Amino acid sequence: MSPEPKKRAPRSRKSKLSRFDREHPHYRWIALSNTTLGMLMATINSSIVIISLPAIFRGIKLDPLQAGNVSYLLWIIMGFLVVSAVLVVTLGRLGDMYGRVKMYNLGFAVFSVFSVLLSVDPFHGGQGAMWLIVMRVGQGVGGAMLFANSTAILTDAFPADQRGMALGINQVSAIAGSFLGLIIGGVLSEWDWRAVFWVSVPIGIFGTVWGYKSLVELGEKRKTKLDIPGNLSFAVGLTALLVAITYGIQPYGSHSTGWTNPWVLSGLIGGVVLLIAFVVIENHVEHPMVSISLFRIRAFTMGNVAGLMASIGRGGLQFMLIIWLQGIWLPLHGYSYESTPLWAGIYMLPLTVGFLVAGPVSGWLSDKFGARLFATGGSLVVAASFVALLIVPVNFSYWVFALILLFNGIGSGLFTAPNATAIMNSVPAHERGSASGVRGTVFNSGSSLSIGVFFSLMIIGLANVLPATLTGGLEAQGVSTKVATDIGNLPPVGSLFASFLGYNPIGALLGPTGALDKLPKANVDTLTGKEFFPHLMSAPFHHGLVIVFLTAALMMVIASIASWAAGGKYVHDDSSGEALGRD
Repeated sequence: MSPEPKKRAPRSRKSKLSRFDREHPHYRWIALSNTTLGMLMATINSSIVIISLPAIFRGIKLDPLQAGNVSYLLWIIMGFLVVSAVLVVTLGRLGDMYGRVKMYNLGFAVFSVFSVLLSVDPFHGGQGAMWLIVMRVGQGVGGAMLFANSTAILTDAFPADQRGMALGINQVSAIAGSFLGLIIGGVLSEWDWRAVFWVSVPIGIFGTVWGYKSLVELGEKRKTKLDIPGNLSFAVGLTALLVAITYGIQPYGSHSTGWTNPWVLSGLIGGVVLLIAFVVIENHVEHPMVSISLFRIRAFTMGNVAGLMASIGRGGLQFMLIIWLQGIWLPLHGYSYESTPLWAGIYMLPLTVGFLVAGPVSGWLSDKFGARLFATGGSLVVAASFVALLIVPVNFSYWVFALILLFNGIGSGLFTAPNATAIMNSVPAHERGSASGVRGTVFNSGSSLSIGVFFSLMIIGLANVLPATLTGGLEAQGVSTKVATDIGNLPPVGSLFASFLGYNPIGALLGPTGALDKLPKANVDTLTGKEFFPHLMSAPFHHGLVIVFLTAALMMVIASIASWAAGGKYVHDDSSGEALGRD
């Protein structure tokens, strides 16, 4: 007698999932709702702090522009991003081994605990900043657990012909969270800087309880050993690389950036060497942290290349828009520096609207027609929007600016969901946690890299133009040539961070020199008013924008090429262990 079909392992798993679907027809929507809430919470917190930094620093009574305090500024932003990027692959593998739902639910709980601790910072000054940095790192661990396992849980819960829609909604929530965080942070920081962290607490508690009560483990577990050498080489290598790139934007010696700093060079070289060692290790250990064979899957590799380019470009756009609005455009239009975070978030709404409209639709359509056209076309739309931002003047007409942001959001929405679906559909079931972890690493590494890449490019652009502009502007208001020259020759990173934070640095720069005491009141009012510094920054800033946005456009063109090269509709067939696809 021939064996029963139910005894065949691949079919038994499909039969088990089909039976579960019949008995719990609404479970997949519960999984989608909970994981979407988790991703939304994590990504809102990755950006909510960026726009709230002026209020946070005022709250802990620390001037971020004073010598030595720039590191606090960087690490309050970077602590969360670096930890999320470094740990997400490891935590995805642990989800494959011990259960994705278990790791995901633990992530919700960890995130909630550290959100509470962030909101009760008992210190001021440097100690207060260190408390926030450490707690943000802890929050990043919880975020990494959410990033690593949410897409794998959805891929387990939804059949292949509905995954695009489900992953589309989930990934739209992830990217939209990074946009919404800018708006929410702007609003809450006007009320109380601690509210920026309070907002996650009720969501985290609710999501944790709901997840433990409702989510079910459907994925395949593989009891394997943890790859200690691979985990260590990857974690240390990626950390060294991201930290070195971050510190590359700070001045070193007579240079406007720190790329010649021996510590930065050591981090870059050492990080690359360790990541190469990681690949060698993974090819020789019995139970690798990441199966290198995944990268032989064209859709997986090309999808992640495209995702990295898009993540770097998106992060760079956020930072440049914040500098543009808070440091230049809003003050020129009469807004006080204290109110610029709120209005910067509001004026970036078209970006979020475009993304929210296009994202779910493209995910649904990619289920029917494959990811290639949508991911490729979306990348090219974003590239075109970067070029369009170069054409508008620094003191732009808002409706033109808003239209460009809307098209940028639509392009990002067209790209994101199909890209995620193509990656997750291409891998076998037992590798979904690891694959989700790789996606999370790409997403968060891109956000971290964008800080180093685009700030460095902007500093290079400013260094060629700003010194003469700043010196001439100060001299025209009666400041002595010596003082004006000394201030003009200061590293441009200070002026850049002042714009990023919505600060007017002129008073802080001139105050210690005593120059303001020697000037007529009219000149002092002009120098410390809302328009002098933004007017000075406009031309040098646009010079830097040309470099930044051309680079971002090139990255999106690379993303479009990679998306096209990934191929057409491609779904791994777990019943045969092979992939079904077409070009």
